[in-house]
Amino acid sequence: MRELLRSVWAEPGAPDPPAARWRDWVLVAMVMALATLEGLLRSDLLTPAASMIIALALAPTLLWRRTRPLPMVAIVFIATGVAPLFIGHEPELVTMVYVLLLPYALFRWGSGRQAVAGAALILAKIGLSVPFGHLDLADMLVGFVVMFAAFALAIAFRYRARLWARGLDQAKLLERERLARDLHDTVAHHVSAMAIRAQAGIAVAQTRPDAAVDALRVIEAEASRALAEMRTMVRVLRRARPAELTPSPGIPDLARLASRSSPGPVVDVQLHGDLDGIPSTIGTAIYRLAQESVTNARRHARHATRIEVRVAADAGSVRLRVSDDGDPSSIRPAGPGGFGIVGMTERAGLLGGTCEAGPNAERGWTVAVALPRTPTAA
Repeated sequence: MRELLRSVWAEPGAPDPPAARWRDWVLVAMVMALATLEGLLRSDLLTPAASMIIALALAPTLLWRRTRPLPMVAIVFIATGVAPLFIGHEPELVTMVYVLLLPYALFRWGSGRQAVAGAALILAKIGLSVPFGHLDLADMLVGFVVMFAAFALAIAFRYRARLWARGLDQAKLLERERLARDLHDTVAHHVSAMAIRAQAGIAVAQTRPDAAVDALRVIEAEASRALAEMRTMVRVLRRARPAELTPSPGIPDLARLASRSSPGPVVDVQLHGDLDGIPSTIGTAIYRLAQESVTNARRHARHATRIEVRVAADAGSVRLRVSDDGDPSSIRPAGPGGFGIVGMTERAGLLGGTCEAGPNAERGWTVAVALPRTPTAA
């Protein structure tokens, strides 16, 4: 129990609580309008003016409920606790139900210490209303139940958001590791070519000096490419993993994705533009992104008959477009666990490119990728 309380007390606040947005201003305006109408139209209120003033004065606290949850809770519940001492009863407006958003925000965005302090203040306010005669025992019990429900709902959404963020981080890290393995294979290929050329140059150096010079030129070119690839790898590599022994696929291997006889939609692959001299890092990334897109389309595109894979290259960039003609009403998960698109975007971003995915105007889904012809680590 002590450890549980200690962990709750040490719980940090939720990261990056959103500031007031236009929806919050609209919410405050609606609350104030409803409070005014209720105060003017209801005839059963004991002190309509006082209740309306309290509701209007406290409504702006909703604007800072996420960024300053504890001060807003303190303002509202101290004010509503002191008000009955002057007007003789609790504020009567039904519109005051908006104050439930404050304890929810406290447990959703506040730290553990703020949540404990705020909960103590809220429960003390409700409990002390009974001896002062502002609430009866039944109302107090209902108040406790409602507040604990708000606390529980906020905690559930808080940890759901934390699990989602953790899943995003894992998807990005996994894609970084995959990219690092591909880059490792690329650098290993360049180094192997340099070693072979060096051995050949040594072997013919005595009899054919010109051939040895040609070998040195090839070694220089391969070394420059290897250094460029290695700089990219160092920026994205996070954990050392053994490289796979199979060669990394590239743009020429996209033909493997084409299928006209297997069950499911037909996959049509077309290549356009200057595809010679594309660095293997970019070629492997294009293949991986196309493979992931085709897999997602096969898995999630309902009633699809065709998947088109188009690769076009020019002097500065390589572009990939994967589209299908699936049912536009189907919902497309981003991949296993909902993070496939996140991983694809991460891989493209690490190489200095972009990846966008979304539904087409009429039917189907499209993934569009643009990568620079020369990889840059973002």
